[in-house]
This record gives sequence, structure tokens and C-alpha cells, in this order.
Amino acid sequence: MGEVKYLKLNDIEAYKIAFHLSNYIWDIVIQWDFFAQKTIGAQFVDAADSTSANIAEGFGRWGKKDKIKFYRYSQGSRKECYDWNEKSRYRNLITEEQYLHIFQELEKLGPAIGRLIKFTNEKLAE
Repeated sequence: MGEVKYLKLNDIEAYKIAFHLSNYIWDIVIQWDFFAQKTIGAQFVDAADSTSANIAEGFGRWGKKDKIKFYRYSQGSRKECYDWNEKSRYRNLITEEQYLHIFQELEKLGPAIGRLIKFTNEKLAE
């Protein structure tokens, strides 16, 4: 018989995108002055960190509904990141290149989380 392969958190596309994006945002925000970090930066980092953390927490849950609930929280945090990205650009805290990179990753992340929800819904019993 073949060996059973179990899905690991780092195998999940949505988690990988969210994890790398949150670290990208951290690397930008850590360079800002104190006021910018305290006002926009902390919330931007929190939203980005929450996106990957909710995927991780959902992955660790047992029930399908519980898993999906956390994946949906992740979508909410992802959408919050759009707002902080816009504010960061408008207030000249990030470059246009940084803004576009974050925006593009957020755009990829939405469907990836959607696929994770669909997969969970179809493959797991209640």
C-alpha cells in the first residue's frame, strides 16, 4: 500500500501567499517613523498577520464549519489590508511599486482563500 500524505499548513497556497505578504508589509512598516507606525502601520501589520493567522487557526480546527469560519475571517482581514494599502499610498508611506505589489498579492489571495473554502466544504464531512 502507498503511504498516506497528510496536508500540511505550508502546502496551502492561500497560507503561503498571506504569510509572505504579511512579512513584506512588516519589512516596509518597520522602517516608518513612530507616528506612522503607531497609527497606520500597526493596524496594517495586524490585518496582514491576521490574514495568515486565521488560515492557520482554521487549518488546526476539526470541524468543517469551524474551519470555514476562520477562513472567512481571513477574507475580512484581507479586505482590511486594501484600505491600509490605499491609505499608505495616499499618505506617501509606500512607493507605487510597493503599493502595486501588495495590491496584486491581495488580488491573488482572495481567490486562493475561496478555493480553500470550496475544497474544505467539498472534501470534509461535517
